[in-house]
Amino acid sequence: MHIVYPAVVSALLFSIGVYGVLARRNTILVLMSVELMLNAVNLNLVAFDVWLGDVLHSGQVLTLFVIVIAAAEVGVGLAIVLALFRNRQTVDIDHLRDLAEPEDDLSQMPAQAVAPVDANARGGDLEAVAAFRARGPADPGPPGAASATPAEPRPRSADNQPSPAPEDGPAVDGPAVDNPAERGDGRRVKRGGTS
Repeated sequence: MHIVYPAVVSALLFSIGVYGVLARRNTILVLMSVELMLNAVNLNLVAFDVWLGDVLHSGQVLTLFVIVIAAAEVGVGLAIVLALFRNRQTVDIDHLRDLAEPEDDLSQMPAQAVAPVDANARGGDLEAVAAFRARGPADPGPPGAASATPAEPRPRSADNQPSPAPEDGPAVDGPAVDNPAERGDGRRVKRGGTS
């Protein structure tokens, strides 16, 4: 067999792989194109090894090394693609240009992490909602603040004004207990000393 035939097939395979790497936007297809280029190199190595009649079969040995490296590349590449898909919900290369984390969009966050948009529709204090949005859910707030999430909205009266906070008595430090039998009247109790 003449060396031209495998060399032409190898050149075609390599060209198709280069086109796939440059033109495709899906990360999986780019990885497949890289594999196509590596297989074109393997074909060249084996064809030239046979054509030259190498006694040590160096081309075939190098082909085995390339196959091992290609297998490792597929494993690592797919792991990276899966991690990117978990974090960004896309494998499109155009959306993966930046190394930074994508900015949080309030419309894509879970409902429990987003403060109410309309304070009148869902209850709550409009200033507290604005402060929560400015601070963000991951920021613990100023020192001494209880939590970064807004408090449960108070019920509203007929004229859509928040009702006054109930008089519960002195605040109690410690973890909250949901067992109404410990308090006697069904309200939540915190264990520990009084402040």
